[in-house]
Amino acid sequence: MKRYYVTDRKMAGGFQKLLEIIADQLADGVEMIQIREKDLTARQLFEFTLAVLEVRASRAAKILVNTRADVALAAGADGVHLPAAAPRETPPGLLVARSCHTLDEVRAARADFVTFGPVFATPGKGDPVGLEALAEACRSGVPVYALGGVNWDNAEACLQAGAAGVAGIRLFQAPDADG
Repeated sequence: MKRYYVTDRKMAGGFQKLLEIIADQLADGVEMIQIREKDLTARQLFEFTLAVLEVRASRAAKILVNTRADVALAAGADGVHLPAAAPRETPPGLLVARSCHTLDEVRAARADFVTFGPVFATPGKGDPVGLEALAEACRSGVPVYALGGVNWDNAEACLQAGAAGVAGIRLFQAPDADG
């Protein structure tokens, strides 16, 4: 099962605790990490990305920066995670991921992969799309990571629906939480 960890330092308890969680997840074999620290300045995001890249060291995991291709490129990250509607104009060589919430967004996405959801109920994310919509999104031709309310009990159902993997914050930062 491919795993896409989306960070949230506030939920983790700060930068240092988040770096510890990232190190643990990397040691556990997580394949991708999205640095999703939306309130940081460009410099803070750059410096934190460098710290994450240092923690990653020689592991094969890919590091993506949320919305800031310039920071991803400057820091030497592997890619950028963009909203569905953002233009694809990113420097060559960066992986491009997109956040999609509708089947039309998935179909229109010009990306290396997308996150799709919320698949299941999760606080503050609106009505879940469900496993049938996930299965349809997975037939779009782009790899889809199930996001939103995913936990270790329902992750297998996402894979059976065709998901390339699972994505989330609490899934990795609070694995005993529901979704």
